Amino acid sequence: MIEKHIKRDLYQELWQDLGRKEIAFVIGPRQSGKTTLMKKIQGELDKKNEKTLFMSLDFEYDKEFFASQQTLLKKIELEIGRNRGFVFIDEIQRKEDAGLFLKGIYDLGLPYKFTVSGSGSVDLKAKIKESMVGRKRVYELYPVSLKEFLNFKTDYKYEDSLPEFLSLERPRADQLLLEYLNFGGYPRVLLETELKEKVRMIDEIYQGYIEKDIAYLLKVEKTEAFGLLVKVLADQIGKILNYSELSNTLGISLATLKNYLWYAENTYILQRLTPFYKNIRNEISKSPTVYFSDPGLRNYMLGIFGSLSRPDDLGFAFQNLVFLILKEKIRFQNAKIHFWRTKSGAEIDFVIDSARKIISVEIKYSEFTKPVVPRSFYAFIDKYAPEKCMVVNKNLKTAIEIKDREVLFLTVWDLLSEEINV
Repeated sequence: MIEKHIKRDLYQELWQDLGRKEIAFVIGPRQSGKTTLMKKIQGELDKKNEKTLFMSLDFEYDKEFFASQQTLLKKIELEIGRNRGFVFIDEIQRKEDAGLFLKGIYDLGLPYKFTVSGSGSVDLKAKIKESMVGRKRVYELYPVSLKEFLNFKTDYKYEDSLPEFLSLERPRADQLLLEYLNFGGYPRVLLETELKEKVRMIDEIYQGYIEKDIAYLLKVEKTEAFGLLVKVLADQIGKILNYSELSNTLGISLATLKNYLWYAENTYILQRLTPFYKNIRNEISKSPTVYFSDPGLRNYMLGIFGSLSRPDDLGFAFQNLVFLILKEKIRFQNAKIHFWRTKSGAEIDFVIDSARKIISVEIKYSEFTKPVVPRSFYAFIDKYAPEKCMVVNKNLKTAIEIKDREVLFLTVWDLLSEEINV
């Protein structure tokens, strides 16, 4: 594997917050880079001659120190003393009652800054939600984003001028987009240069997820039904889910299906979008759609990892990518992403909704010679008068007006730098 470092946007946020007394929880999907990120921060602190300690509940040697709060504190004091220090704990989800355990330590008011990581949010959020109120800050780390990927692939030469690079070198940009749509952003996959090694890595990541996370969380050894569900969902990007049909297809009960979906979402493999509606008689109001947290893992589940070529496959992968970009853009805003469907067939791929504004976004993996407004926009504008309308496409950047509303045509590159305020 090539020894190259991938800069993560979350690094600066965590670094700046080292002075905060709350425990920092870094959570996200397995193999998204949490351990590497914490070790990077530890390394920078070591260079400044700060006292640090890194422990992991995946290490048998370290596990014994988590038998009690007193045992852990004795270990920390032995390694870094009684003055200011920085403690990093990896895979905290392996610790039973992690929230209460850390709460007791935090409430002692010790001079240590704790940064803690874990795969998924199931155990972490369930066990820290109530016990850690006012004592924690949660940071989510997903696989490498498109922006992080572009900067890495261009050796950070255009870090401060990425829009100009993407505009000037469009063939190169399009090549990179295709690469990202095929392989996604898991760091271990990204760092490999040969296809067979990328395939090997994504297989290891998925098997590790199933064997270490899902088997542990579901308390079962046989995870075939769960794996089959994820595979079926990978072919359902942007499509309305029919729970009854899925349960019949998989041969599991409706309750089990919903339980599996909950675990898939709370281990950050995918996210469900609920419908946007105001008129329950005419609009879809219950059934969700799903999107994956990483395009590469989704492709792996379909057997097309590294070989996207059909327009439909590329179109759904592109739609999934736009969802991930939009999700990142509204991360700190009080807004949610939905979809809109009417029972007569009108649809909008994404509706960003806050208490104050509505933004509609349609995805077209097509080359445009002129702006063509989707028919559904007219119906949606009539009903909801959105603040902004966007059509994300392959090549066209322009703006037109319909029904006193501006409709922006943007490429995915334009979307990266587009301000979305709701």
